[in-house]
Amino acid sequence: MSSDAAHPLEIERVTLDGQEVLRVRGEVDLRTAPEFRRFLAGEARHVQGGRMLLDLASVAHMDSSGIGTLVYVKRELERNGGRLILIGLTSQVRSLFQVTQLERFFTIVSSLGEVPKP
Repeated sequence: MSSDAAHPLEIERVTLDGQEVLRVRGEVDLRTAPEFRRFLAGEARHVQGGRMLLDLASVAHMDSSGIGTLVYVKRELERNGGRLILIGLTSQVRSLFQVTQLERFFTIVSSLGEVPKP
């Protein structure tokens, strides 16, 4: 998935250490959040009892619409017995999670090596 040039957002599916990871690059804001939500919701439908690993290390900016998308996807996954794990938040994105006190709501790790085993 990729967005327009003014507000670039790219998501690619990669396999790292035998685990499927969705790597996000760019900005998650009011303009890109609807497309981000559609994509992740579609992915969440295919996760049954598993987990979605979301690498946010290359997300330069995220606003409240991005946070809302992640809350929605997390709840959808949990409804089907799945789990959302956020990897590698930048300092800007991490501070947004801290200000909103959502770092306790989400599973957040610094690297793929810290992802809890299924």
